[in-house]
Amino acid sequence: MSRPRVGVAVLTMGNRPAELRALLDSVAKQDEPAAHVVVVGNGSPLPDLPDWVIGIELDENLGVSGGRNVAMERLRELGDVDVLVDLDDDGLLIAADVVRRISDLYASDPHLGIVSFRIADETGHTQRRHVPRLRAGDPMRRGLVTTFLGGGHALSMPMLDQVGGWPDAFFFTHELTCLPAMCT
Repeated sequence: MSRPRVGVAVLTMGNRPAELRALLDSVAKQDEPAAHVVVVGNGSPLPDLPDWVIGIELDENLGVSGGRNVAMERLRELGDVDVLVDLDDDGLLIAADVVRRISDLYASDPHLGIVSFRIADETGHTQRRHVPRLRAGDPMRRGLVTTFLGGGHALSMPMLDQVGGWPDAFFFTHELTCLPAMCT
């Protein structure tokens, strides 16, 4: 398999333009660029976006699931994305190697479905409740994922092809528990 290509999807309601800009700046600083970056205005107009960002303005708020599905479909249409990274508009990639490390993880395990990000404060500390797996004593130790952070995660496109997208009926999804099909 060739090196997995990462696409980034950001959902916004237009009420955090400064945070969105900071997030996009952190994506631009990656030492391995994302293949594509899509920002979906979920029922809201988008602010000015950099030229390298694909903007999609939806007439109505489709909810988290619906908005993510729109971004996923756009990335799928582009045809050269193997891994989808969903980010909330108030997130931030604090290191320049996030996209490279995500691609490395998927390259090393072609059956990998989901990689969950973790929430860390400005000192790097992660509260136990934000460690997205069982046996959370060491937030840096890997483990089988049983839950994953809704605001920052990577999803295998082949896995999504197999299990489908987000359930549109779930207008709001938060700190999701994996379905067995998604965790294999």
